Amino acid sequence: MVRTYSLPWPRPFMTQRPTAAIVLAAGLGTRMKSARPKVMHAVGGLPLVGHVLATLHQLNVSRIVVVIGPGMDDVAKAVAPHQTVIQSERLGTGHAVLQAKNALKDFAGDIIIAYGADLLTIDAYRRLMAVRNGPDAPSVAVMGFQLNDPTGMGRLLIGHKGLERIVEEKDATPDEKRVRLCNSGIFAVDAVTLWTLLAKVDKNNAKGEYYLTDIVKHARAAGLACGVVQGEEGEWIGIDSRAGLAAAEARFQAHMRHAVMAGGATLSDPATVYFSHDTKLGQDVEVGPHVMFGPGVTVANNVFIKGYCHIEGARIEAGAIVGPFARLRPGAVIGPDAHIGNFVEIKNATIEKGAKVNHLTYIGDARVGAGANVGAGVITANYDGFNKSFTDIGPGASIGSNAVLVAPVKIGAGAMTGAGAVVRKDVPDNALAVNEGGQKNIEGFAAKYRAKKKAEKDKKKK
Repeated sequence: MVRTYSLPWPRPFMTQRPTAAIVLAAGLGTRMKSARPKVMHAVGGLPLVGHVLATLHQLNVSRIVVVIGPGMDDVAKAVAPHQTVIQSERLGTGHAVLQAKNALKDFAGDIIIAYGADLLTIDAYRRLMAVRNGPDAPSVAVMGFQLNDPTGMGRLLIGHKGLERIVEEKDATPDEKRVRLCNSGIFAVDAVTLWTLLAKVDKNNAKGEYYLTDIVKHARAAGLACGVVQGEEGEWIGIDSRAGLAAAEARFQAHMRHAVMAGGATLSDPATVYFSHDTKLGQDVEVGPHVMFGPGVTVANNVFIKGYCHIEGARIEAGAIVGPFARLRPGAVIGPDAHIGNFVEIKNATIEKGAKVNHLTYIGDARVGAGANVGAGVITANYDGFNKSFTDIGPGASIGSNAVLVAPVKIGAGAMTGAGAVVRKDVPDNALAVNEGGQKNIEGFAAKYRAKKKAEKDKKKK
């Protein structure tokens, strides 16, 4: 009879022994045809390795060491403040784990070995650790999964006394390739046992590498028990290709859509709304179709976000209305009951309570005071080619359509600007700003201009 471990969940959990983790993140993006390290590809706007670390944090892991490759400064930055060690030569998974030995030489307890591009649910990790801390705990515990198509995966070979060995597909016999119980690569091992077993691993295999999986063979030879904690479908996804990345993104989005609706938000067309890992929506929020939430978005209660909006790095306060076809960029703060309309872009700007910016407008590096109204086609000209400057629009101000506010400039409380005004100087409270000079018509100019340009064009053709 095959012995695997399957525990009921959820239930209260606390790691009984000190637990550290080694995260293997030295892999290149070769199979993804990418110059970017595999672990830096993102799901829900967060690098894959960030998802792994976030799950380990939930497990209350006391120490995390991340194994990276040479020159992977971007990975080191992404995993900070956790310690990184460098695998100078890529000689296999066993060799990669050994790079963390010095960093954990004084650690006594269990060590989780995880992969920076493979996602496992917190409940699956908890079951793995519960087995390591339970009665008759195996010295080596492995997370395994039954796969309908195990092609390319290492197989878990089980005997009467539990897990006997793990065989990589390239080294497997035809009978072994028919086994569907597969290795996720995620282990939990006593620290002293881990280093003892790794010292026995050689590279006598088809790839000529030091396989981490060989610790099972050496553990059994030493009379130590090894076990498999069998996960459920959907608890693990190994990402090794662009297709795998897309599958992980789809799974993440499905989870987020369910979570926000369970939390009291309405999605009119859930399949077309996309979230980031840190999106926060309040209750009674309504989200129209084809809305994209980038990283860093917080939405308060009773907000209406109409269709086709793109929002990132923004905060939207209670009662606000946004869209359709609005873009909120990082630093945008939309105040209570404010209105942001169609084809409006807000960047690094605060739109205060009840203010309205409803049509075809760009507001960047600015404040729009409470109750102010910004007409169609208005631009805050915040960049002069060298510096970004601030525009301050006071409460109750009214900005006429197609006005250009050349920063730095201040529009006073209750002030107005005429349609099409180019405002370069501060406007006092309750004043009206218009450009000097009235309209001037030059009779016949347009016909003469077209004739001149046509003649120039005809001359070029000859």
